[in-house]
Parts: sequence; C-alpha cells; structure tokens
Amino acid sequence: MKGLLKNLGLLIILAGAAILIGCAVTKNLDNNTLLGTSIVLIVGGFIAYIAINKRISD
Repeated sequence: MKGLLKNLGLLIILAGAAILIGCAVTKNLDNNTLLGTSIVLIVGGFIAYIAINKRISD
C-alpha cells in the first residue's frame, strides 16, 4: 500500500499527460475544459508527489 501511495502523484501526472496526448491525437485542442483539466491534474499530481513523499520519508 505504501508503494502505491508513494507513486500516486506520478499516476495523476500521467493521467493529465494522457489527456493532453489524446487531445493532440484527435486534434481537439479547442476544448478548454479538457486542457484545463489536464493542467490541474499535472500540477496537482506534482504537488501531491512532493507532499506524499515528504510525509513518507519523515
């Protein structure tokens, strides 16, 4: 469980990147909702990764 929790931030970042890749492949770059969701997931995943790993190492 600790291993999955440690990688949760990275999984969230990958989900945001997958949305961006999906938008680029389908040429659906006009949809601000999808682009905004992906940036929120990437930034949130980055913050979660730092916060979770800081708590686990302490």
